Amino acid sequence: MNLVWGFFLYTVIGFILLSLPIFHKTNLSILDNLFISTSAISTTGLVTISIFDSYNFFGQLVIMGLIQVGGIGYMTLTTYYLLFTTNKITHWHSKLIGTEFTLPNTIKLKDFIKSVILFTFIMEIIGSILFYIAFINTGMNNLKAIWFAIFHSISTFCTAGFALFNNGFEGYQDNVFVNTTIAILAISGSLGFIVITDLWYRISKKSKRLSFTTKIIICGFLLLLFIGTSLLFYTESPSLTGKNNTVLISFFQAMSAMTTVGFNTIPIGNLSLSALLLVIFLMYVGASPSGTAGGMKITTLTAMLAILKSRLFGQEKITFLNRKIPFERIYVATSTFILYTSLIFLFSFLLTFSESFAFETILFEVASALGTVGLSTGITGDLSSIGKILIIILMFIGRVGVLTFGFALVRQKQEDAQKFTIDDLAV
Repeated sequence: MNLVWGFFLYTVIGFILLSLPIFHKTNLSILDNLFISTSAISTTGLVTISIFDSYNFFGQLVIMGLIQVGGIGYMTLTTYYLLFTTNKITHWHSKLIGTEFTLPNTIKLKDFIKSVILFTFIMEIIGSILFYIAFINTGMNNLKAIWFAIFHSISTFCTAGFALFNNGFEGYQDNVFVNTTIAILAISGSLGFIVITDLWYRISKKSKRLSFTTKIIICGFLLLLFIGTSLLFYTESPSLTGKNNTVLISFFQAMSAMTTVGFNTIPIGNLSLSALLLVIFLMYVGASPSGTAGGMKITTLTAMLAILKSRLFGQEKITFLNRKIPFERIYVATSTFILYTSLIFLFSFLLTFSESFAFETILFEVASALGTVGLSTGITGDLSSIGKILIIILMFIGRVGVLTFGFALVRQKQEDAQKFTIDDLAV
């Protein structure tokens, strides 16, 4: 619960700051400020108002700060500070970090925390330089290019989806350099710090091989990205007739959904129904645990497939690629799967009462909010007050809800505290 209250506190702080008139360019409602604060700390990117037209430089700076805290995780920052000043981590911090980031046994917590901070800032600096070059080459003035580069680099790596352009990156649809920069940053952040730490162990020869988790994440991500790109290209080719780089557009939108970075180079509202459903699935799955992306996670999908395979073949043990998956991980995966599926159904159901939009656009909005993606068919700003409140709740749950399941699992096990009668249940 400490994690939940921590993120809630930062959301409130962000809301109070964004409500100050000195940060505004125009009059803003309390609900819109709360929506933006929640969207930033949850690294979602759904917005009810234009960020650039509504907030001045200092307001945008507050939003960027919330994105950074939400992307790395406030407990990670706190723990790194303790390591830097005392070179020690308390048991309480270790427990909470274990909840926020589910780590395999092969990775040490201290090495993981240091790699998170170092890798984050290295990638954000590189991203800022690349974005600056891109924006300068498109004729943007120097000061604006610097600020836009820093803001979009942090927003991209943290897969927050906040853009200072009112139409996202539609103006850069054919710009291979910008598309590639976003893809590199988003994939680096979404693949997760587990993968980065594991790769560093392998390069520095601290480990002889990559962990099973890293292999699953990388292979699963590449496979889903390829399938998503191919299907989007196939389903949307007719609507993209006349546009250049249709493969690039398809790749970018599949990547944007999977990494939950939430940027778009084409109007999402113009996608066909089949494409919308495909993007919803990619947002639902997400990328990697212990990264900046949201969603159910590739590892959860893998575990669910392993359960299905084991049941179909009548196997007692849950295995995947000839590796046994511990039951503790299976419990987390099934809990996450049930949570996400139930929440998508529940909030879609509730929004049908308060909103008059087509069901597929409501479902898309819900999947985007819960997966902390930020893609929208264009209905976010037109939501009713009740609709905005529901999406605010959903974004917050998307950022911290699954963590509560992890917290329940790392509590001290109560061995036979109560005796239960064993009975049968037909399933």
